[in-house]
Order: sequence, then C-alpha cells, then structure tokens
Amino acid sequence: EEAVFLRKKITLLRAFSLLIGSMVGSGIFISPKGVLKNSGSVGFSLVVWFACGILSMLGALCYAELGTRITKSGGHYIYILETLGPLPSFLFLWAEFFAIRPANSAVVSLAFGRYMLEPFFAPCAAPVSAVKLVSLLGYYTVLTLNSWSVTWSARLQTALSIIKLLALALIIVPGMMLLAQGHTENFQDAFDRQSLVLDKLPLAFYAGMFAYSGWFQTSFVREELVRPERNIPLAVIVSVITVIVGYMLTNVSYYTVLGTQDVLASPAVAVSFVQRAFKSLISVLPVLVALSCFGTMNGGIFTFSRTLFVASREGQWPPLFSMIHIRRHTPLPAVMLMFPLVTAMVCIGDIYHLMNFFSFSRWLFIGLATLGLIVHRRRHPELHSPFKVPLFVPVFFTIICLFTVAMSFYSDPVNISIGCTMVLSGFPVYYLIIHRQMSNRCRSSFYYLTHKLQLLLEVVQQEIKTY
Repeated sequence: EEAVFLRKKITLLRAFSLLIGSMVGSGIFISPKGVLKNSGSVGFSLVVWFACGILSMLGALCYAELGTRITKSGGHYIYILETLGPLPSFLFLWAEFFAIRPANSAVVSLAFGRYMLEPFFAPCAAPVSAVKLVSLLGYYTVLTLNSWSVTWSARLQTALSIIKLLALALIIVPGMMLLAQGHTENFQDAFDRQSLVLDKLPLAFYAGMFAYSGWFQTSFVREELVRPERNIPLAVIVSVITVIVGYMLTNVSYYTVLGTQDVLASPAVAVSFVQRAFKSLISVLPVLVALSCFGTMNGGIFTFSRTLFVASREGQWPPLFSMIHIRRHTPLPAVMLMFPLVTAMVCIGDIYHLMNFFSFSRWLFIGLATLGLIVHRRRHPELHSPFKVPLFVPVFFTIICLFTVAMSFYSDPVNISIGCTMVLSGFPVYYLIIHRQMSNRCRSSFYYLTHKLQLLLEVVQQEIKTY
C-alpha cells in the first residue's frame, strides 16, 4: 500500500556510530601482533599505527568529497564506475564479492568466535572447531537482523559503538596508570634498526590499515543518509580522529604491560593484556571485544549489501539483487547473498593469511577510487562540491596505496598472487556476460528464474529514486 524504497534513516549520530562501529572491531585486538611482527620493534610499530591513522584520515577526506560530488550509494564501486568506467568497476565488484568481503567478514567472525569462547576455556586455547561454530552463529545472527530491519540494525550499531569505546577504555586506563607509575622497561631500545626488514613493511601497513578499515562506510549508504552534504564530512573527521587517539593509547597500553615476545606469542593480545594487568576483568573484556567484532560484522553486512544493490541497479549484477522486501524495506536478496562464501572461508581460513589475501585487492581499488576523484575534478571543473580537499591529498593517498600494493608482491607473493588472479579472472566474465548481450533464450530463462525467486522472497524493484 506504500511506496517501496530505502528510507533515509541514518542520522549524524548513526553515521558516526556506523564509522566507529566499523573501524573499532577485531583489528585493534588482533592486528598489533601482525604490525609488530612485520615492523620489527615497538617504536616502529607505533610509527606504523600513527601513519596508518593519518593515511586513513586522508583517504576518508577523499571519500567525503566523492560522497558529496556523487550522490549514489555503493562506495568504491560507484565511485570507480562514475569516474573510471564500467570495466574497472566490475573488476572491483568481482574481487569484492569473491575475495575481499567474504575474507574480511571471515576474519572478523573468527575473532568474534575466539574472544567469545576465551573466558570459558582460559587458560587453555579454545578448540578450533568450537571457534568456527560460534563465529558462524554470530554471523548468521547479524545476517538475519539486517534482513529484518534497517532501523534495528542501525540501533544495534549505535549501542555496540558505545561498547567498543568502553572496551578500549578498559585497556587504556590500566595501561596509562602503569605507565605513570614508571613502568617503561618495555620501551627501552624501542627503535631497534637491526630488526627492521623493509620488504615486510607493506604487511605491517596492511595489518594496521585493516584495523582502521571502515572509514569509507558512509559512502556505501549515501542515499540513506540524512543531510549527506553536511553529515558525511562531519562524521568522517570526528570518527577518524577519535579512533586514531584511541588506537595509539591502546597500543601504548599493550606495550606497557606486555613485552615484545608476549605480543608475538599471544593469539588474543587483549586477553593476554587483561591476564597480566587487570585479572578482575578476565571474563568481562573478551566478551566486550566479541561484541565489538559483532558490531563490525553488522556494519559490514549493512554496507556491502548496498554495493550489490547499486551494482544490480546499474546493470552489472543480476536484477534480483536490486529488489527490496515489500514490508521490511530491506535489500533482502543482497543481504543474503554473501553467507555461502563467508561460511566457506570461516571453515577453512586462518586470520592472518586471510588478512593478506584480501588486503591487496582492497587497497588496489581504494587507490583507483581516489584516482577517480582526480579524474572527476578534471572532467567536471564546473561541478560545485560542498566539501573539497586540496589536490595533493588524493594524489598522495593514491600514490601510497598503489606503491604499497606493488611492494606487497615482494612481501607475500603467494597470497598476493592469489588476490591478483582473482581480480584478473573478472576480465573474461565481464566480456562474456556484461559487455556481450545474452541470447533471447538465455534471457527468458534468466528472467523466469528471477521472477520465481522474487515471489519466494517477496521483493520488488525500488519505486522511488533516492539519488
């Protein structure tokens, strides 16, 4: 009885919560080990953390301008499509669906399962099969919620963002108290040059940037934002600064309590920290960390479903995935599509290999998106943007992204080659299916199947343009 479309339900507070909830997830609780391992020393690892924060801020500012210039949802995909054309945008979509997003979701889900079970098995490690089972249960719960209601997904994200900041505070406060009491022995000889291996630095940056990843999430839901011209830049700037400060203090707290070998040996750094510094919270903090990962899963499903929704609307994905549930007003088919791949990666994957696997493709396409901002400015100098960054910001950020991607071939050639192959495999698919028109017989069979699924899922095409 009413028009079916995605409502504008994301206010400034919800946008801020979406960004905080997406950035502060499993990364700060698992990435310190990866950053330290590949940077070689405490001092250099802190430099990497700060540099990753600054890079994230530059990238977030570029995306804030893109979000005010291009009024469609879809994030990286729509920015590449509108600036560089359909082929690179489809390659991103292909890599994102088959590699980047399921691997990222699997990493966060596995961290959720590990931290959720930690209090029940301490001091022993939780069984791998139990971790994977709980990881999948958590992911399926979030998937169901996003299929059910946009409002409740947004409310959950706001509540979990508060829990995330509380979890960081429980690490920062005792660490700063010990540091104030003079416990600085773990910072002696912090910049040990002999342990620095330059060709491993890209992997350290991948681990650090994974912890900050999420600063681009508002760009995926641009059409559902209230007053996007104002709220996108404001939410981005405040949230990234908040996370940089929180992450730096958290890492200083880790190193105040734990030595280098303790961090490298720990499967769950936050739990090792509590065991050493604040034993009364040994059963509380892992649960808070698990809920933090739960919020990151929620934000990831919420935003990536919009990418599939927009790609379907643009004709580069099956039309079923641009449909909305007639009563729930959620993009139900797009939300549900990811669960088979995520299930497979959770069952067979390892956190750190998965992280390197998807980071190559992610930062390649983020670099292309910011390159697209430069191209869009040259093509449309007459276009007025309510938010504009200096030209050197997208230029510098693009160079850093592409340079890091190139260097990573020397650091982890196996996983990076797999990621590169995944991207290149999209070429024949694009030319055989997207670029080339299907025969009438294939088209009839395809639309028959779509119609049956549409009836089963109770979904229809969006009736009102929101861009």
